[in-house]
Amino acid sequence: MNAERLLEHYEKIADAPDAIARLRRFILDLAVRGKLVQQAPKDEPASALLERIKEVKAELFRSGVSKADKPIKLSFKEVSNFPLPSLWQWTDLQSVCLSITDGDHLPPPKSEEGVPFLVIGDVRSKTINYSGNRYVGREYYDRLDAIRRPLKGDVLYTLVGSFGIPVPVEDGREFCVQRHIGILRPSHEISRRFLTYVLESSFIFEQADACATGIAQRTVPLAGLRAIVIPLPPLAEQHRIVAKVDELMMLCDQLEAVRTMREATRDRLAAASLARLNTPDPETFADDAHFALDALPTLTARPDQIKQLRQTILNLAVRGMLVPQDPKDEPAEEFDTALPNALVKPFSIPSSWKWSRLGYVGKLRGGGTPSKSNSEFWHGEIPWVSPKDMKVDYITDAQMAITQKAVQESSVNLIDRGSLLFVVRGMILAHSFPVAIAQEVVTVNQDMKALTPKRTEMAEYLLRALKGLKPQMLARVQRSSHGTCRLEGSDYADFLMPIPPLTEQHRIVAKVDELMALCDQLEARLATAGVTRGNLLDALFAEALTPANNDQPRDAAE
Repeated sequence: MNAERLLEHYEKIADAPDAIARLRRFILDLAVRGKLVQQAPKDEPASALLERIKEVKAELFRSGVSKADKPIKLSFKEVSNFPLPSLWQWTDLQSVCLSITDGDHLPPPKSEEGVPFLVIGDVRSKTINYSGNRYVGREYYDRLDAIRRPLKGDVLYTLVGSFGIPVPVEDGREFCVQRHIGILRPSHEISRRFLTYVLESSFIFEQADACATGIAQRTVPLAGLRAIVIPLPPLAEQHRIVAKVDELMMLCDQLEAVRTMREATRDRLAAASLARLNTPDPETFADDAHFALDALPTLTARPDQIKQLRQTILNLAVRGMLVPQDPKDEPAEEFDTALPNALVKPFSIPSSWKWSRLGYVGKLRGGGTPSKSNSEFWHGEIPWVSPKDMKVDYITDAQMAITQKAVQESSVNLIDRGSLLFVVRGMILAHSFPVAIAQEVVTVNQDMKALTPKRTEMAEYLLRALKGLKPQMLARVQRSSHGTCRLEGSDYADFLMPIPPLTEQHRIVAKVDELMALCDQLEARLATAGVTRGNLLDALFAEALTPANNDQPRDAAE
């Protein structure tokens, strides 16, 4: 393993997607290829180990303790092997194990206490959880075949769903497992920890994946598990490999801890910067904004942080903090003359702005669903917008469309171009408040509402304002007893909107779009950087697997 090259480029690859997880897998790939530690010519060859294991198994068969190995299908042996060191040997998993089986195929009788009965969820973390509250009676456990009662030194292997997870049995506690967990009993002639590391490698997982059957719930059959081809080194080298893997995995733990601390620090700095903007102090806002815009590109390393930045921009826009006010602007139009003075306002706004309830800014209209059984209502040319269409800011089409007849003979309404569409019912309201502008005449279903502004030129500002006020709107969302989220009529009709002068609205829209374009660039830069880091990591890994006289991967890394 070319550790120097990895360390040389580590800062460039540290933020690559799954960098540490990929490094762990790579270490195991080096281990199974004989590239992790030096070979020792004096080691006893692996072929001698296999002969001794064969003799032990034959003796156990003659004494009636175990059964003969099962024939292996040739189709399972179609594996792309790689060159091995001279003292290594290709073999199959069955040849290095005294037995390979799984849990009892008959559902065990339930018991309130007794011997723990493990399911895949109890071993998915690569350790055994004995406190799963599933038990079988002593009588059932004692009737199990000896090879189906796991012992200390065995290796469990998940066979269904989250298949391919090896779990060593570290203690002598009694337990049994469901049929979806394999039980491997390695010969004492090989290192159980080496076998566990081999089973974790990509080389073995790819074989398991290739022989897995089923679609919805893929399953590795025992016949395929027994046939898995493994590279077997001399026993002394197995121990050296285990020691080296342990050392490198500990290094990965340290790298992961450093990365976690770095990410936490970066998160705190980014969150603090955004928090100062989301609750602006007029005296320090200019400095806070300048610092945030300068620092956030460096602090931002994940798409979710850019999402927070977008929300901060919109939040500033609706507070009058994004663009300066112009004394020459005419004051905002007062739509809501009946607005009670005693009504608590969510935050302060500039003196030239006005508050208005949403229902006074325009006309609110709802929707409905024409009868699905009437074919004359559907497959028309009028978009019928539902929450699943609300993934964009501008709606020109929908996944379903209705006819003019449906409009005339059902509860749906035609919604004018330039209207704002928003969701008022659905689980999406648990975390999002989708808003969009209709760019064509549309209809909406009963989970949606439409606002046609009294001043059509306000639509673009209202779109951004409603997005900026998402936290305040989501605070009004109600949940039914079965969990459905909804906004009642008064929840959105009485929702307070800050209305700037019309000319300032145009400046706000332009500024928001300018900053959103910067966010797009930042997102694109993150994506490109992620691909670059990933490619560099792949090149460095490829270099370590390539013979020393081939310099091409080194060039790729550079």
